[in-house]
Amino acid sequence: MTDLLRSPGGRRLLFAVLYLSEGAPIGFIWWALPARLRVAGVPIEEIASLSALLILPWTLKFLWAPLIDTLRSPRWTLRSWIFTAQTVMGLSLVPLLILDLHSDFDLVIGLLFVHAVAAATQDVSVDALAIASVSGEEKGSVNGWMQAGMLLGRSALGGGALLLASAFGDMAVVSLLIGIIWFSMGFLFLSRADVVATIQREQWERLKDVAARLKTILRCRSTWLALVFALIGGAGFEAVGAVVTPFLIDMGISIEETGWFMAFPVVLAMMIGAVAGGYLSDLMGRIRSVRLFLLLIAVLILSISVTIESTGNGNTTMLFMLLGALYLGIGFFTASSYALFMDMTDVHLGATQFSAYMGVTNACEMWSALAVGQLVGGFGYAIAFAVMAAVSFAALPVLKRLSNSSKELLR
Repeated sequence: MTDLLRSPGGRRLLFAVLYLSEGAPIGFIWWALPARLRVAGVPIEEIASLSALLILPWTLKFLWAPLIDTLRSPRWTLRSWIFTAQTVMGLSLVPLLILDLHSDFDLVIGLLFVHAVAAATQDVSVDALAIASVSGEEKGSVNGWMQAGMLLGRSALGGGALLLASAFGDMAVVSLLIGIIWFSMGFLFLSRADVVATIQREQWERLKDVAARLKTILRCRSTWLALVFALIGGAGFEAVGAVVTPFLIDMGISIEETGWFMAFPVVLAMMIGAVAGGYLSDLMGRIRSVRLFLLLIAVLILSISVTIESTGNGNTTMLFMLLGALYLGIGFFTASSYALFMDMTDVHLGATQFSAYMGVTNACEMWSALAVGQLVGGFGYAIAFAVMAAVSFAALPVLKRLSNSSKELLR
């Protein structure tokens, strides 16, 4: 029987498909839903706050990640965690087939929150499996393919959902979302190896080992520097991403044009950037590539801010070009920075430590969404984007100190 985890190509395929099932709900919740709410007249501050609420489970996933590191056996493996999480993800969306977004708004948000908790649990489990299965030499490339899969899901249920709903209604969108999530389950049966689960130890012994290793990494200066970098490094692009669809609509662009742009040019740029950025980080070294890509992103966001300020509502063609370049840079940055965090993760703490890094990047997304919503409401998009870009610039000295304190881990 085929085992996808036994070959480099199989690993890239498996993790790309698993991340496809993560990207689809993210696209719907973070891209399609804000645009539809903005068209319905919901204030930008409320949309940003709702986005922050639904990001919360991804931010706090490190709290239950130790359970995934400890509660495993030959019969309950990382694949079991992933399969269960995907089942709950799909089931929590089934009621949306008959509920109305507006009249049943509170219930819809509650179901989406349950879905987000399950999706965050799947995220932790998939990342732990990747850390246990992928060698250091291919972590960048595998992260690139993981991001490509995630972005394909975002395309289908982000911008694509805006187009699909206009043509076929909300039920088609929800059905596609459930189908994509459950599609990846079949690939789990083609991935039999589970490196960490083969360690035969009592649960209590495993728990003590995890606690001891966790105590060690908490004493490392590099751990805390990495967490600070994760908290502020992506502030600029996370802020833009939180309000990008309402921003385009406020610039006078139709919801159909917005949907097309988010479904195709944006996602294609991010996919190319992710795959290329992953390979480049393997060749250039993690710190150097992350520094270069972060600088590129901050400069592009400032350019968008200047374009808005100098042309009133903004030059539409120039905005599309700059946003396309920005999302290419985001693909570069995410693949290389996630590989950096994997390099710094103890394989026996694959769920706990890496989810902490990823949870803090989600916290960055959450606080950036709240901040940009308030800044846009008070000062407009140009000032808001410039302020958030400045925060990303402030992460560069942190990255330099991280490099100096982690030479034994980083190439």
